[in-house]
This record gives sequence, structure tokens and C-alpha cells, in this order.
Amino acid sequence: MVYTGAQERKRGRAQRRGICCCCGALRPRYKRLVDNIFPEDSEDGLVKSNMEKLTFYALSAPEKLDRIGSYLSERLSRDVARHRYGYVCIAMEALDQLLMACHCQSINLFVESFLKMVAKLLESEKPNLQILGTNSFVKFSNIEEDTPSYHRSYDFFVSRFSEMCHSSCEDMEIRSKIRMAGIKGLQGVVRKTVNDELQANIWDPQHMDKIVPSLLYNLQHMEDTESRSPSPLQSTEKEKENPAELAERCLRELLGRAAYGNIKNAIKPVLMHLDNHSLWEPKIFAVRCFKIVMYSIQPQHSHLVIQQLLSHLDANSKSAATVRAGIVEVLSESAVIAATGSVGPTVLEVFNTLLRQLRLSIDYELTGSYDSAVNIGTKIIKEHEERMFQEAVIKTIGSFASTLPTYQRSEVMLFIMGKVPLPSMHHPIEPGRSGEIRNRLIQIMLLKSLLQVSLGFQCTNMLTALPSSFLDPLLSPILMEDAEIRLFVLEILVSLIDRHGNRHKFSPISTIPDIAVLRLKVDKCSRQDTLFMKKHSQQLYRHIYLSCNDPGNVQAHYEAVYALLVMISIELANEEVVVDLIRLVLAVQDLSLSNEDNLPAYSRCALHALCAAYLNLISQLTTVPAFCQHIHEVIEMRKKEASYLLPEDVFQEKPRWSKNVDQIETEVLFLQSKVSEVLGGSGYNSDRLSTPYVPQLTDEDRLSKRKSIGETISLQVEVESRNSPEKEERAPAEEITFETLKKAIVDSVAVEEQERERRRQVVEKFQKAPFEEIAAHCGARATLLQSKLNQIFELTIRPPPSPSGTITAAYGQPQNHSIPVYEMKFPDLCVY
Repeated sequence: MVYTGAQERKRGRAQRRGICCCCGALRPRYKRLVDNIFPEDSEDGLVKSNMEKLTFYALSAPEKLDRIGSYLSERLSRDVARHRYGYVCIAMEALDQLLMACHCQSINLFVESFLKMVAKLLESEKPNLQILGTNSFVKFSNIEEDTPSYHRSYDFFVSRFSEMCHSSCEDMEIRSKIRMAGIKGLQGVVRKTVNDELQANIWDPQHMDKIVPSLLYNLQHMEDTESRSPSPLQSTEKEKENPAELAERCLRELLGRAAYGNIKNAIKPVLMHLDNHSLWEPKIFAVRCFKIVMYSIQPQHSHLVIQQLLSHLDANSKSAATVRAGIVEVLSESAVIAATGSVGPTVLEVFNTLLRQLRLSIDYELTGSYDSAVNIGTKIIKEHEERMFQEAVIKTIGSFASTLPTYQRSEVMLFIMGKVPLPSMHHPIEPGRSGEIRNRLIQIMLLKSLLQVSLGFQCTNMLTALPSSFLDPLLSPILMEDAEIRLFVLEILVSLIDRHGNRHKFSPISTIPDIAVLRLKVDKCSRQDTLFMKKHSQQLYRHIYLSCNDPGNVQAHYEAVYALLVMISIELANEEVVVDLIRLVLAVQDLSLSNEDNLPAYSRCALHALCAAYLNLISQLTTVPAFCQHIHEVIEMRKKEASYLLPEDVFQEKPRWSKNVDQIETEVLFLQSKVSEVLGGSGYNSDRLSTPYVPQLTDEDRLSKRKSIGETISLQVEVESRNSPEKEERAPAEEITFETLKKAIVDSVAVEEQERERRRQVVEKFQKAPFEEIAAHCGARATLLQSKLNQIFELTIRPPPSPSGTITAAYGQPQNHSIPVYEMKFPDLCVY
């Protein structure tokens, strides 16, 4: 009789059973129950009825569970060695069911056997066995054990699963399955250990340095996956299940479970992975990684990530500019996300680090080396890459600032302003040509940063938000010769004052017939704004006037000055401020007419056009019909006879202006007498309007780089004395010229030395001189002081002048003659 292959195998098994039947009754029950779950043919699968008996026996006799596990492990090892993979699958299925059903105290020994079997499968070279072992481990990771385990270790599983995540199998489908199994295995390890204090600490660097890079390695292929299935709604479930998507979910879960003390260990491997694989450029993947990080961690932990990035930026201070730019770009994106959390106490630390990197970049750009001493083999520094890095830092500073409340942003602006090297006693600048270049670059970069911080700045109380300690150094660069620096300062002022977003509505400059089309957002001037202007208005006016009197101005400067005047008029103006602004603009017109500083013809035409545009706007804001009519008449006259004095001709891409601006007719000028007359009739202070504006020169001007201020502006101590009826009776004020300023600057050091020496002598005298000598000296000083006071009282407490008139002094000048009250003769009408 001829048997087939299957029949032959079945006949052999029957014979073996016959041989061992006499010994079967002697085997332990648990072994018989385990043997019975395996069918004659592995293709038939697990014998469910016998599996139920084994499960009932394990629940009834939990002390036998460890032996059941050991025996199953023994059989599985034998089947693996004999390549009987069908029975291996049956054994793992039985183990899974026993794990799900049993939660007794003796399950720990059974778990040890289970983990040995899983490890045996993971060590196999067969992908199917690796995946089978991983799936069993994932099921085990979802079981909540009732009894703790003190000696269980998952080091092997972390290492093996991480290795599977980096599978390089030639078959793409098999490689994808193995990687996904590795990711699921790591996810299972995390779930099993992260909340169990008795387990091995999964947050230790030895584990994180394997888990996180494995996830990021698979996450790098996200772009390929997206290109294959552009629409998530159209993709099938099979397409969605890929290593990149799974790695992202696992990474989010890992970071979401991280406690405060574990954030550092979780973020450091991310930074190291980006370093080792040069992923900071083109920085797309780096930004994506940290977006996942920032959205996954708890919001209150955001500042820890920011600190890690700042430390990493410092550690890479001498890396290529593209690498540093990538880190800064990640910082910028992370700062925007961290706005919902808390930046914490590291606000100034953030800006200090960024400003330090900005200064280092400027040094690298100027020296061409990362080291102070040029060595052989020094990396070549590309200037355009350093500029790119500097712009990235400035952008990041703006991103951080946008997340801060108003009071913190004010502190940041004050902090940045304190870093700007200015030509003053408190901010010494570096000497020499190289020092000047470096100082200029630092000034420009810091002012750019300050401009980014000021964008969108809104405050209800500008007096506290912009104190003198900030405004004074900010206004100082307006007097400098560098046109770019002056422009930045003007733009910063405009940005700080513009609290309702009106800036863009006034570009380009024009004489708008009806400003209602601009839809300006205007609020009534608050009490705090009034106090701010009372304290700082004259300082602002003076700097605006001096900034107009610069031959290096271009169109951008005039547009910034115009915007500044408009913003003050809209945001901070009351009746007194409006009057002062009109006086200031009329003084700018007189500046162009007198041309004491020999301004170019274009600058003079631009000043006239600036005045026309502003007076047209302020006349419509004041809504005084006579004032509006006068301004309109002058503008119409200019359109007919002198269009080169209007902004529509001057402020355009190809400006039209006239070189002959020395002879300008009165009809095309705004007259101060006329303006005073029409506004005085509407309740404005006509006396103040009729008084020309003259700026005051201060010590700040003497310390600035401007060399012609003292020569071009003749300042008088008494501003009101110009049109006073008693002008001819007063002595002329001392005129301050360039020579006097130069002498004051040169002599200031000597005067300070003399004063210091005098104080030292006084202190020494009072320490060593006898008491009688000190008393005599003080008595003489007291007598001298009393005599001076008597003279002052005699001059101030003097009877009024006699009604009889005046007497004539020398040179024919009339002089008042005082008569004591008791000698005065009063008219009869005054006698009661």
C-alpha cells in the first residue's frame, strides 16, 4: 500500500503515541495540558477546548503558572531550533491568552519565562518571528500587573527594538514591517516602564540615547510618505500605517509622559541627532522636530526646551553660520509656540544669549576667523552666511518679544538699549578704524533688534512703559552722522507711539483732500499720555527739528519724520501739543528758507513738501475752517506755481524738484502770523503760536558726533524774548557757537580733575587741621554767605518804580528810578 506524504507523517505520529502511551500517565498534569493545546498538524491552529482547560487549571492552581511558562518556553525553543514555526505561533498565542487571563501574585515568574521567549524570537533572523515576538510584547505592555517586579530588566528590548528601527533589509515592504515592529516595541517599553517607579528608569540617558534617535530616524522619511499620499482623506488605512507616522505618534506619547525632571534627557538626544546627521540645514526637519516637541510636552515645561536650545547655541558658537542659523530658526519657531505656556524667569537670559551671538557673528565677519588669533587651517567664514545668521537672530528676537506682555517687553527694550555703544560717558566706543566699523555694525544690529521688539508694542501708560532711562539713550543716535542709524531710531519711535496700527496709512506721503478715507483709529488723549508729553515733548521736538537739519537725509528719513509727527498728533496730542507741533513744523519751513546749514536743493524741497503734508493733515484733525482754508489755499497755489514744493512731486521714485529754491514767493508759504490769527480766533493760544520755535542745545548734542550743530543753530536762553515788547531793553543772550562747544568739550576733563583735587584737599584739611582753624574758616564762609544774601534781598525786595517816570542813564538808555514808598505822591483819587 502506498502512502502520501501527509499520511506518512500522521502514521509516524500515531506510532510514537503508541510507544509513549504507557508513559503518558506518569507525566505531570500541567505538561499534559500544555501538550494537548498543540494539534497534530500546526496548520490546524491552537486547540481551543484544551486551551480553555489549561487556562482553568492555571487559574485554579496559580502556583503551577511558573512551571507552565517554563515548559512552554522549553517547547518554543525546541520548535524554533527545528524551524517548526507553526508550533511557535501556537505557543505564543497560548502565552498571550494566559497573560491576559492570569493576574495572580505568582505571575512574575511566568512573565520572566514569557520575556525569555520574546527575546528568543527577537534574536531570530526571520522577520516573521521578530514581528511575532514584538506583537506579543506589545500585548504584554498593555497589561496592568497587580504585583510589582523588582528585578525585571528591559535593556535588551530597548536595544533590540532600536536596532529593528534601523533595519536596512533590501525588500522595502519587509523593511517597513520590521521598522514598524521596532517602533511599536519601543512604544510598549515606554508604556510598561514610564509610570512604574520599581522598573528601570526609561528616562536615563542610556535608554533615551537609543529610543529618541530611532524614532527620529524613521521620522526623517515623512516627506516621502507625504508625497505618496498627498491627501490624508484619500489615503487608505494601510497607507496611513507607515514607520514615519507611527514614529511621530510614539515620539509625541513619549514627550507627553515626560515629567519636569526628564525633559532634559528627552531633548538632548534630539539635539545630538540633528548634529550628527547635519540636519540643522536646510533646517526644515529640525523645525518640524521641535514643533512636535513643543506641542507634545506640557506647556509649563516650554521654557526648559528654550533653555536647552540656548545652551546648544552657545555650545555651537564656533560652528558654521548655517548651523547656528538653523538653531536660531528653531528657537524662533519654538518661541511662538511657547507663548501659550510660560517663558519663565529666562526672559533676559534668552535675549542676552541672542545678543551675545550677534556680537560674536559681527566679530567673525570682521576678522574672518572663529578665533582671535588667525591659525593655519582656520575655517573659512563666508560673509553672506554671517549676515544671514544675524538676520535670523534679529527675527528670533522679534518672535520672543511678541510672546511677552507689555511690561516685560519694556524691560527687554531697556536691556537692548543698554547694550548699544553710544558716544557718551556711559557707553565708551572702541578707538581706531576697526573699532569704529565694529561699533557701527553693533549699533545697527542692536537697533534692528530693538525695532523688531517694538513692532506691535501697545501700552496704556507710555510714561511707565517708556521711561527716561530708555528714551534718553534712544534719542541720542538721531544726532549722529550715520544716516542708517538715524533712520532706525525714527522707525523705532514711530513703532512705539503707533498703538492703533495707523502707520501704513500714511505711506506714501501726500496732501490728502479728505483724511476720512484713511479711516484712522483715534482715541482721546488720556491723562497718562498728557503727563508723558509734558515730560518728554520738548525733547522729542528738539530731536525732530535737528533730524530735519541734516544734509544726508534721503526720502526714507523724511517719510519717517512725517510718520512720527503724525503718530504724535494722533496718539498723544492735546490742544497744547497741537500748538507746539504747528510751531515746530513752521520752524522747519524757516530752516529750509534760511538755509544756514547749506542744505542741498532736494533737502530744502523735501522739507517744504513735508510741512505741506503735515499741515494739511493737522488742519483737518483740528477741524478749524479758517485754518483748513489757509492751508488749502497755499497748497493750491503750489500746485499752480511751485509743484516741486509738494510731496506728490518730491516723494516718489523719480523725484521732481527745483534747484532754484532761494527765491520763493510768500504766496506759496505757510505764514506763522496767518496761522496764529486763524487758530487764535478758535480758542488756541495765539501768543504761543506767534512765538517761533527755537530748540535748546544740551550736553547730549556736545557729546554727539555731529560737528555742525553748534555752528548752524544759534540758541538763545530766552525763547520768548524774540517777540517780546521789552526785547530791546534786555541784554542779548550769549550765543553758543562751535568754538564754545569745542572749548567746553576740551576743558571738561581738566575741570573735572581740578574739582576732584579741590575736594581731596578739602577732605584732607578737615581731617588734619586744628579745630580753631576749621572754626575760623567756617565763620568766614558764613559771613560771606550772609553778605551775598543781603545783596540778593536788596535787589529782589525793591519798591516798585516811581509813577513820575524814568531817568536817562549813560548812552541815552532809559533806566527805571526807584523811590521809597513813603516818599511817593499819590493822586487825590487814591486817598480815602
